[in-house]
Amino acid sequence: MSNDSQPRAGREVRLAEVPGKAPTAANFALAEAPVAAPAAGQVLVRNTWMSVDPYMRERMNPEVTYLPQFRVGEVLDGPAVGEVIASEAPEVPVGATVRHWLGWREFAVVDATEVEQVDTAIAEPQDYLGPLGTTGLTAYVALTEIAPVRPGYVVFVPAAAGAVGSIAGQLARKFGAAKVIGSAGGPVKARKLREAFGFDAAVDYRAAPVAEQLDTVAPDGIDVYLDNVGGEHLEAAIDAMRVGGRIALVGAISGYNAGAPAAGPRNYFQLAGKEITMRGMLTGRHFHRFGEYIGKAAEWLADGSLHAESTVER
Repeated sequence: MSNDSQPRAGREVRLAEVPGKAPTAANFALAEAPVAAPAAGQVLVRNTWMSVDPYMRERMNPEVTYLPQFRVGEVLDGPAVGEVIASEAPEVPVGATVRHWLGWREFAVVDATEVEQVDTAIAEPQDYLGPLGTTGLTAYVALTEIAPVRPGYVVFVPAAAGAVGSIAGQLARKFGAAKVIGSAGGPVKARKLREAFGFDAAVDYRAAPVAEQLDTVAPDGIDVYLDNVGGEHLEAAIDAMRVGGRIALVGAISGYNAGAPAAGPRNYFQLAGKEITMRGMLTGRHFHRFGEYIGKAAEWLADGSLHAESTVER
């Protein structure tokens, strides 16, 4: 089952140093490494797409996090899609398109049990890293299980022009939300929320305090908040939350480059007074729902009722 075109070496990206705040090119090193042939039960994948996600920034910090740290001098990892070019696993043939977790390199030798064959007849390969990948699944699980959206709810989504937020806003509408509000930085992104992703209202957090704007667009409060930002947005959402509201804690990107943990929300005790449910979520604990989600989302992508955008660097 092996392919005769076994590459001898491939490029990979390593962490050269821990970033001070915002990462720069100097924090990374492009190196060439030998490519091993797959052993029994393994496949060799030529990676064609990989995803760079916000959580990766936290893995570059020396402090212990909820995921293994990236180590200085070692190759990074993350979700990728590629073509199997050599196989020693009968269940994963040469030519299959697979998703796996050894991105940041041209070639990856992966255990067959750690790859997932994807159907390129129903979606493009890169879709399995975005709307059909972990970002889409995050939005889906957050709004169906962690902080479920019910018909008539008012939903607030920060970083709404991003990979998770843009999908979350559209899913909230599909789940019956009466009003979906998004937050983004700058007038161009705010306009995109309404025109490209179907949000009812947009908060430009650079234009004025989030709490003031949220009070204007949601004068009667909100029912669900998908938090992937933290900081000012979380505090504003707690202020605006109705009694019995729900918050899904997905990320805190406002603090990833801060250099020190952000102070907690000053209105924290409103969680008790309003009987708000705030629940954390790790997407990796919900991979068993991929089949359920992709079965729905692939159809939505195909009929145009789910819109996704990507920033591509080659």
